Amino acid sequence: MDKIENITKLLSDRRKELGMEQADMYMRIGMKQQQYQRIEAGSDIKLSTLLRVLEGLDLELSITPKNKSKHLQQTKLENIDSIQSLEDDTDDLDFWFGSEDNK
Repeated sequence: MDKIENITKLLSDRRKELGMEQADMYMRIGMKQQQYQRIEAGSDIKLSTLLRVLEGLDLELSITPKNKSKHLQQTKLENIDSIQSLEDDTDDLDFWFGSEDNK
């Protein structure tokens, strides 16, 4: 992530995913309303504040080299392709030999 807006959008999206309003969030982490609203609006925050917000959203901070991050994404995509291929193979085996459920 190269922009604070990306981080604040992630925080806001995660809060909504958890079904929380801003009020729920700032009360959960013991923060003043204005302070939390500024965070989601994209103001620059201290690392300690970010860690506090991440904890409230059940997230953790992870720092990886840029090239490693791209490599991990590629590996994940390859793993997904492998899983889909295995699922296709399983379907083929079930067709030819029948599954235990079909006997």
